[in-house]
Amino acid sequence: MNKIGLFFGPLKGSVHRVAEKVKVALGEQNVEMISVNDASGSDMEKFDKIIFGISTVGKETWDSDYSNTDWSRFFPNISKVDFTGKTVAIFGLGDHVTYSSHFVNAMGVLAKDLLKSGATIVGKVDPSTYEFDESEAVMDGMFIGLPIDEDFESELTDERVSNWVNSIKPAFGL
Repeated sequence: MNKIGLFFGPLKGSVHRVAEKVKVALGEQNVEMISVNDASGSDMEKFDKIIFGISTVGKETWDSDYSNTDWSRFFPNISKVDFTGKTVAIFGLGDHVTYSSHFVNAMGVLAKDLLKSGATIVGKVDPSTYEFDESEAVMDGMFIGLPIDEDFESELTDERVSNWVNSIKPAFGL
């Protein structure tokens, strides 16, 4: 069995902690974690099964202070990779209270690029158990991946990760 590439960023924050939980839930021996800060398109090409972990900051900061984040530097690599035949899952961190109008939007932005590049995305989540106003991550009535709010709902993270990982295991051959 080939390992699952788990691309995440930023390092040493909530996304990293959740990425570790996903890795443990999938079986540590099945996952290779890769910081997007150090990754390139050729790194993604090595895997047939990929998980992306991304965070969303507020729109006002995306356009200014955060224009040089690890994800903003990594994002152009997505469109350079042919994801045809690759199975992809996404988890995203966001703040549903402060940013309820763009809750986990980065997941949706990433998913759109992945779909254009031929990816098969698995691990959709029903939004009915989340409180938010709008999200680009809701497509066809479902979150395109797993939303996590470590700021205001950290007590739900372990259960959400466990349920989501169990839902994607079959698609990842586990």
